[in-house]
Amino acid sequence: MQTKLKVGDRVRLLSMADDPDPIPAGSTGTVVGVYPHGDWTQVDVDWDCGRSLMLSMPPDQVEIVSTKPDQPN
Repeated sequence: MQTKLKVGDRVRLLSMADDPDPIPAGSTGTVVGVYPHGDWTQVDVDWDCGRSLMLSMPPDQVEIVSTKPDQPN
């Protein structure tokens, strides 16, 4: 699965259904790592609430709140 998320993007969690102790929906954070694994992607987020729990996409769903501007080469 290809994700449009990039390091530095700000995201809001829409759902994390498969985790027994999920980050609450509506939580926001900053993407600090994106790791593709074939048909799914693991996304490391620095959550504003202080929790540390990676996203597995799919099935987890987020929306991009803001993006980090591209850096000049």
